[in-house]
Amino acid sequence: MKLYYAPGACSLAPHIVLREAGGEFTLVKVDTARHVTADGTDYDTLNTKGQVPMLELDDGTRLTEGPVIAQFIADRLGASALMPAAGTMERYRVQEWQNYITSELHKSFTPLFNAALDAGARRTLSEVLRKKLQWVDRGLAGTDFLTGGVFTAADAYLYTVCGWARHVGLDLSPLTHLQAFLQRVAQRPAVRAAMKAEGLALPA
Repeated sequence: MKLYYAPGACSLAPHIVLREAGGEFTLVKVDTARHVTADGTDYDTLNTKGQVPMLELDDGTRLTEGPVIAQFIADRLGASALMPAAGTMERYRVQEWQNYITSELHKSFTPLFNAALDAGARRTLSEVLRKKLQWVDRGLAGTDFLTGGVFTAADAYLYTVCGWARHVGLDLSPLTHLQAFLQRVAQRPAVRAAMKAEGLALPA
């Protein structure tokens, strides 16, 4: 398998899942500003969305959208801890979180990266996002991970999007349960390996 990624982008989540699942894969770095891969290939000819992540299988089949890629990886590699068996409530709980993160958190971060956003709009959007993260913070009280005591694909996704906070000036320090979660996830060997592979700063 090949995972097309950009350092620190949402592709970090399936990258972590691949390492957690013990899969064999290669990484292909994409310059998302120029839409080219590391070897100069026009990325838009491979993925007309022009976005990462994209997973390419040995037979050339390509799959996009991070939560779907994470689910595919876990199912293909039999990593039921990351994505529980189909039909179980445990699986639906992970999918419930995946959907919340992608629609409520990921997409709430996106406009904050736009340099053209005026200060008033930035404050408003930041406050909306902060309230959503406060809700997540309350949900993490008394539990190691989003769905309980087991690390899942949803935890990889939450860790990834929360890593963007410092880039958009969003202070997460008051969210103590979320901070403890992020520190806990950051110490996982697969997470540290993914961060290192992408050239990202490793947490202390």
